[in-house]
Parts: sequence; structure tokens; C-alpha cells
Amino acid sequence: MTTALLSESEITAALETLPEWSRAGDALTRTVQAATFPAGIELVRRVADIAESANHHPDMDIRWRKVTFTLSTHSAGGLTAQDVALAREIDRLAL
Repeated sequence: MTTALLSESEITAALETLPEWSRAGDALTRTVQAATFPAGIELVRRVADIAESANHHPDMDIRWRKVTFTLSTHSAGGLTAQDVALAREIDRLAL
């Protein structure tokens, strides 16, 4: 099954509903500041569980209490609805 790339207008509309996210080329990115290092690790673990269930895995970079998520559907060559859905889940978990 091939996942369709989002159009420029679809990406713009999605970003309007994802204020913590920005676009970096063919990816969406967000950095979360955790209260503690263990809290950041726990966030990564929770995102990993959701990502594994969805078979859609973000790049995650942990720097002490800062966790940066980068989303792109590599198999499709850019941004898809899967990336937007995972961004929404990350936002929900990062509250």
C-alpha cells in the first residue's frame, strides 16, 4: 500500500492545527522540554509504543531534558497523513 504525500496546502493546514510543530524540508519537527531527564525518557517510551503500534517510527533525539521528534514518511519520500496523526499523538502525550 502506497501512502500519498500531502499537498503544500494540506501541510499548511495541518501546521495551523499543530502550533508546537514546524516544517524542516520534508519533515515535521518539535522539541519538548521535559521536567526531568527520566520524564523525557518516559515520553520517548510512550511515543515508541504508539509508533510501534502504528508501524510509523519517528526520529527521536534526546539531549538531557530536551526531546526532539522528527516525522517524515521515508517510504513515501515526504509528509503524509501518518506524520500528522503521529504529531497529534505526540502532542497528546507531551501535555
